[in-house]
Amino acid sequence: MTESHNIRIQVPVLARVEGEGGLEFAVRDGQVEELRLSIYEPPRLFEKFLEGREYHEVPDMVARICGICPVAYQMSAVHALEQVFGVDPGAHIRLWRRLFYCGEWIQSHALHIHLLAAPDFTGFDSVTAMAREYPHEVRRGLALQALGNDIIALLGGRSVHPVGACVGGFHRLPALEECRALLERLQAAREQAQALVRWCASLPVPQREQSFCSVALRHPDEYPLNEGRLASSEGLDIAIEDYEQHFEEFQVPYSTALHASLHGQDYLVGPLARLNLNLDRLPASVRRLVDDTGIAFPSANMFHSMVARAVEILYCVEEAIRILERQPPLEPAAVPVLPRAGTGYGCTEAPRGLLWHRYVLAADGTIEAARIVPPTSQNQARIEADLRTSLQDFGLERDEAELRLHAETVIRNYDPCISCATHFLRLRVRR
Repeated sequence: MTESHNIRIQVPVLARVEGEGGLEFAVRDGQVEELRLSIYEPPRLFEKFLEGREYHEVPDMVARICGICPVAYQMSAVHALEQVFGVDPGAHIRLWRRLFYCGEWIQSHALHIHLLAAPDFTGFDSVTAMAREYPHEVRRGLALQALGNDIIALLGGRSVHPVGACVGGFHRLPALEECRALLERLQAAREQAQALVRWCASLPVPQREQSFCSVALRHPDEYPLNEGRLASSEGLDIAIEDYEQHFEEFQVPYSTALHASLHGQDYLVGPLARLNLNLDRLPASVRRLVDDTGIAFPSANMFHSMVARAVEILYCVEEAIRILERQPPLEPAAVPVLPRAGTGYGCTEAPRGLLWHRYVLAADGTIEAARIVPPTSQNQARIEADLRTSLQDFGLERDEAELRLHAETVIRNYDPCISCATHFLRLRVRR
């Protein structure tokens, strides 16, 4: 007769993640029977805050949703509002916005790799501890993060909650001397970004593959940042306006964060999903370096997300150099906007994945309704599925400390942005 063991493991909070959450799972006869990832945060009500506000207030308001990826919220919003008004800011504004977004990807990915993820794979509990053995790598990471922040500040006026973007373009475009100075820094950073890709690819990560659906924007000629159609590894190819016909957000009783599904199934958004779907959109020089790592993309190993982030840093350095070498016109900074009633949609690629907006406007340009779907809610169900598989493969017979660290590593690998404070994890096991 087989003895039955029923173990319930509770993880009240998550360490080294921007946010607070809890993980609880039950084990019976050596199998994960039930698993719940709970997010603890009060309602933030941004969609309701926007109702009744004037359209020109929206970019600065949505930038406050996230301190790490404000550019993404601004860009999705301005694209949606410009769609309502029938505004085309011009090819030069498109390039400046792409540069703006490159800064955000560089700073966010550099932060995640060095401060959150790399300690898990180098055997340290924090970046300060890791810096004693990897001082050069940490300095390089902080320098790349600073470079990204400075790109955001160049176009946004400041790097945190920037205020430079507006419907129709920017309030101000940089001076020629500022662009030349930034170009020199980017050219000097190219070698550092290449070295980062090699370093991340060399770190020991669990070699475990799993089945999942990748979802990202797909553009005809370029790696997606601001524009594209919604695509998936299972054949989805739709306009962003059709998002709600295929994707569903839903509430679960044990978490304040929404979950999302595509045709009833969990899915992945973010750097690994983007690279899996857009490998052929990388410049030849970046693609060669990816091939040289020996990691085959598309990859079914979620722990290759860190390498994907490093690849996207290198891509953004190269893309920013390309844009500044073309020297887009510095005026006009924005085109005139005439409000009108309608519904607009915007979808861009935040560092953590798809960020979808919908706005309904009155004739005078005030917001009647808003809907914002962030990457974190879209990855929640995927994280839970990954935890179930990864903990099972890791070995449920291990002690609580090992299980806790592995669960944290899996969650941190997604870089979930939960908008709360960071705490260390406490764990309690019921047997």
